[in-house]
Amino acid sequence: MIIKRIFLYAAAGAATMVASSCSDYLDKEVDLTLQADNVFADYDMSRGHQAKAYEYLPDAFEGYNDTQYRLSNDCMTDNAVDFWGVARYHAINADSYDATNHWFADHYYENRVTGIRHCNQFLKNARADVIGNAEKSGDDNRLYDRWMAEVRAIRAILHFDMICWFGDIPIIGDDENGVPLILEPSTGWPDRSDKEEALQWVISECDAIKDDLPFRYTNEAENWGRVNGAAVYALKSRATLYLASALYNSKSDNSRWSAAATAATDFISKNSSNSNPYVLYTVKSSSTDPYGELGNYYECFATDPVYNNEFILSRSVWSTLQLEYFNAPCGFTGSISATGYCNPTQNLVDAYETINGKPIDQDATYNAQNPYANRDPRLAQTIFYHGMTWGDGDEARQLDMNNDDSRVGSDYARGNGGTATGYYCKKYVYNIRWDGTISSQKHACPIFRYAEILLNAAEALNESGNSSQALTYVNQVRARAGMPGLSSSLSQSELRERIRNERRIELCFEDHRYFDMRRWKLHEANGSASAETSKPRYQQVYNLYGVDIREGVDAANPFVYGASRVDPKVAFTAPKNYFFPIMYDEIVKTGWSQTPGW
Repeated sequence: MIIKRIFLYAAAGAATMVASSCSDYLDKEVDLTLQADNVFADYDMSRGHQAKAYEYLPDAFEGYNDTQYRLSNDCMTDNAVDFWGVARYHAINADSYDATNHWFADHYYENRVTGIRHCNQFLKNARADVIGNAEKSGDDNRLYDRWMAEVRAIRAILHFDMICWFGDIPIIGDDENGVPLILEPSTGWPDRSDKEEALQWVISECDAIKDDLPFRYTNEAENWGRVNGAAVYALKSRATLYLASALYNSKSDNSRWSAAATAATDFISKNSSNSNPYVLYTVKSSSTDPYGELGNYYECFATDPVYNNEFILSRSVWSTLQLEYFNAPCGFTGSISATGYCNPTQNLVDAYETINGKPIDQDATYNAQNPYANRDPRLAQTIFYHGMTWGDGDEARQLDMNNDDSRVGSDYARGNGGTATGYYCKKYVYNIRWDGTISSQKHACPIFRYAEILLNAAEALNESGNSSQALTYVNQVRARAGMPGLSSSLSQSELRERIRNERRIELCFEDHRYFDMRRWKLHEANGSASAETSKPRYQQVYNLYGVDIREGVDAANPFVYGASRVDPKVAFTAPKNYFFPIMYDEIVKTGWSQTPGW
């Protein structure tokens, strides 16, 4: 079976997504109104139906394809704000939505439920005699069993994603006879299951299928993007980590941390025995690396992801310039114009340690008036800041975010874009000329990558009382970035904070921060916007900060730190804002109780 890589294409004005992961048979529309007996009696239509399930996988880039969305979900966290005034993120930060007018709730609910239904249609109707299930060497061994396991895994991922957004959800799995549920208006809906019970279901699904798939495909040139055993092990690792966390661990059961540690180390052990293991990405040639040997992190996200041995599963490859348009500094103009809508906060910038491996407020060498010198190399590889050189060839120049009254820098603001914090998002952005002559670049955001597994292991091991072993894994991530290892002298609580910070900067703009903040209950821990102001900016979650560059006013002290010009404060009320509400119409239809607080 040949599986070709399918890319996502986008035009400059309006990007259009097409099918992900699988082959040219997707060009043939499968008419799902046909009788199931006809669809699943045909090999090509069965194949197309199975492949279409991949279209429903979560994608952290999907916002870049929506005219009122555009950016990363980190724009509704303390990591970033969105300059664009009409973007939907502002409603989240201001808590100015409800169950009748909430696009995010509608999108993440309807899309996932539709995907689960599609998966169940395949699981219920696919036929081994049509697909074939013979013993073979290579990736197509027992093909029917493999396809079934892939779709079952996608169904579990979609359930997990819904839990993250909504908490209690209906488990739309199998009935009491083991037959996949195909819900119809006449059959009614299952009740919402408690979020902890739902996570346990996801974990049990992972256990049932994780060894039914090749841990990694032998022929990844043809099977890249397929769910494999590693993706299922990774899902179990994340689900068990969440189940152990405060938001999902109502009885504070510490044994759940041990289970989470085991799930992560099971992945690591299984991976290490594989002939082609997942590894932290390192550049193949320093001649192609703009940062020297410490450019590994940047190139992990700005190189062809198909050949990246750190990506375990990604929604697809998107061949586009959309990320460059909406993330790059707004001073780069020409045939096309960058808008720089996604603005990292000073909170995030301050979270990057000094090159000595210390938080900036604990290192006497840190100078707030020379703030980007001698910092964690990932800062320069993730965030555009004032004075950084960017652009290719004739376009190369220093970024100018100056905004004093006497001189406004070219990268500070334009009519349709700019920075609300003094920063732009560099992660995923290729260093290209802004004359419109370069072709689209290949982008992908991982659903799972190996660095996350190492950080899952570190967090779970530390919480379960194995801090020394936790250091092994978190320090691997730091070493790849060129940072010194964390010290064994740290207490459990001190190491907890450092691991959380490591997770924040390593996984930023990958759809982790929104969920991490909530599962750790950071808002409740900080109390309120006024109560947290004594903390360093990188530990504040209600107050969002930026920097003004005023070289023309005070050359000796040009960096003036203050509130972000957009969403300077975040509204959060517990338990309401831990999860989205179910849409009002759905509550009426199903008779469910609404999400707590709504």
